[in-house]
Amino acid sequence: MTAIIPPRTPPSSPAPDPAGRRGLYARVSLGKVFAPVPSEFLLIASTALLLTGFGLVMVLSATSALNGGADPYDHVIKQGVFALLGIPLMFVASRMPVSFWRKIAWVALIGATAFQLLVFVPGLGVESYGNRNWVVIAGFQFQPAEFLKIALALWMGAVLYRKRTLLTSWSHVFIPVVPVGIMVVATVLAGKDLGTAMILVLVILAALFFSGVKLRIFILPAIAALGAVAFFAVSSPNRMARIMSFLNAGTLDCYYDDCYQALHGVWGLAGGGVFGLGLGNSREKYDWLPAAANDYIFAIVGEELGLIGCAVILALFALFAVGAFHIIRKTDDSFVRIVAGAITIWIVGQALINIGVVLRVLPVLGVPLPFMSQGGTSLLSVLLACGVLLSFARSLPVQAR
Repeated sequence: MTAIIPPRTPPSSPAPDPAGRRGLYARVSLGKVFAPVPSEFLLIASTALLLTGFGLVMVLSATSALNGGADPYDHVIKQGVFALLGIPLMFVASRMPVSFWRKIAWVALIGATAFQLLVFVPGLGVESYGNRNWVVIAGFQFQPAEFLKIALALWMGAVLYRKRTLLTSWSHVFIPVVPVGIMVVATVLAGKDLGTAMILVLVILAALFFSGVKLRIFILPAIAALGAVAFFAVSSPNRMARIMSFLNAGTLDCYYDDCYQALHGVWGLAGGGVFGLGLGNSREKYDWLPAAANDYIFAIVGEELGLIGCAVILALFALFAVGAFHIIRKTDDSFVRIVAGAITIWIVGQALINIGVVLRVLPVLGVPLPFMSQGGTSLLSVLLACGVLLSFARSLPVQAR
């Protein structure tokens, strides 16, 4: 007789532990926060912070002689406020996914263009040295065109990303890039700011280049841009005077006319020698060099810190470019490549133009040195652009070791 063995009752599963599950989720989320970041992230973030800190020190030094030195901290405190806003904003932007930047591209461009148009509103717009570039809101002065640079880079990336399979056709490259680009640049040229307009054109050309547009298509907008710059340079007597002074081989015969600022910038660099006169010991800042804390802050760096200080600045920008170009090289996303390329060419190209003006190898164009020149709007826009690059760095594919 076979014994019948009753089936074994499966052990009852333990009751769910909501508290334990929440703890696991918390540990996973915390692990994501403190997860290792790519080397490109560290390189871009560290160089941005070092250049910003270096810039605050030099702004303090360059402005300490203004107003008789009565309030030497007034200018650097204002610059510091924008640094305290921009640095956290950079790291907040670094946490945003790539899809976020693609979605807000149109909104960013429309908003930045509307902000730029405020310079033409009576009571808000401010004109200085013949240029109408600034607005005053609640006692703070802003330069809206600085935000157009990053907005245009994002918009170009979003448009060219959507047309990535159609970029072999001239019509798809032309529309809407060229009409919209012309309208955006025109809002800046209406305020007679050719320097900023040239940087915007540089952003457009860089985006086209990194999108993979064929050279035969890319070269037409490049020629058109150069022709437009030449036309606006020739059409302004003030701009032509600065260009002719740059080409003038006899430097002293235009000292009291158009060469004054350029000559004092070169003399400041030459006076610093290799080791400089020492931090705070510039002579040119005592009402000799106009815009010592703005467009010509590199001359003060050379005078006070010498060739070594200038070399450090150039090395930091070179490291920044290395980190940014690594993002361009490693990414598989064409949107990331286009925007990162446009931002990199904007920041590094503007730095080289500013330094070239101070060295007098380029005519005076009136563009600030990124991170370092006095100007809160410029610093804020550059730090935000760095946040976009850091966001892209987080999206890089992980390579197996």
